Amino acid sequence: MSIIVFGSINIDLVATTPQLPIACETVLGESFCKIPGGKGANQAVALARLGIPTHMVGRVGADNCGAELVQNLQIAGVQTDNIFIDETVSSGVAIITIDHDGENQIVVITGANGRVNQEDIKRLAHLLPTATALLLQLEIPLNTVVAAAQAAKDANIQIILDPAPAQANLPDELYPLVDIITPNEVEAGQLVGFTVDDEESAIKAAKVLLQRGVKCAIVKLGAKGVICATAETTFSVPAFPVHTVDTVAAGDAFNGGLAAALFTGLSLHQSVVWGAAAGALAATKLGAQTSLPDRLAFDSFLKVRGVENKFGVAE
Repeated sequence: MSIIVFGSINIDLVATTPQLPIACETVLGESFCKIPGGKGANQAVALARLGIPTHMVGRVGADNCGAELVQNLQIAGVQTDNIFIDETVSSGVAIITIDHDGENQIVVITGANGRVNQEDIKRLAHLLPTATALLLQLEIPLNTVVAAAQAAKDANIQIILDPAPAQANLPDELYPLVDIITPNEVEAGQLVGFTVDDEESAIKAAKVLLQRGVKCAIVKLGAKGVICATAETTFSVPAFPVHTVDTVAAGDAFNGGLAAALFTGLSLHQSVVWGAAAGALAATKLGAQTSLPDRLAFDSFLKVRGVENKFGVAE
């Protein structure tokens, strides 16, 4: 059995600077690097590094970046047979600026990600019979996300949706297809139409998402922790305190940790703790995929903080 990630594959162009520029402002940067990214690819690498059999379905361009992106996924242990090399367009690119507090601004050029279509759904469908879950994001065409979710629902596969980049008007038909939705506070606010910035507003937002048809709503509040709500229960998980270097891919690490825990049979509460731990670890390093922890680092992080996993004493 395996987990499938269906989504974006980007190259990240990352600049660091003392402070983020405001509109029409030029600031001097300190460093620049090129790092494999894309929310879909990030989540696939997050899973594979935690030891989960993972397939990536998506597109890259027939360029040097595309070859580098596929190779990086393979090095991480991700199965890449269902990544299509699109000769009509460049690979996706994300331009990222990060300040000294670890906050960031991101501009995404979709490239090949914007061409993901029904042909890619066919490649996805081929993998569904041996999968336990499908991870989705919103950096590919929205109609394709809906089609992928429907295919997974028809195959009785768990669907985990990271609704990022934030969008105000997701199709009504998408929500009932989703088992777990994982917005951060900004994305949750966009989805529900009111500000989400603390536990009370996060619980309110989660309940709105449940009313729209999702089975479980998880709202990530950064340093304020995580709120998780289902029809039966609502609970919070505190954030793991760490020295934040860069929050890029922390949300992707969260989804990887969450899905990995569910794959290994842990409870929903334990799985949210795993997600929070993976996200915290990713925030301690620069970059997207370069920040995602392997299983050894992850298990050590949990042990030091007194959190046991499936291979130890129950939490």
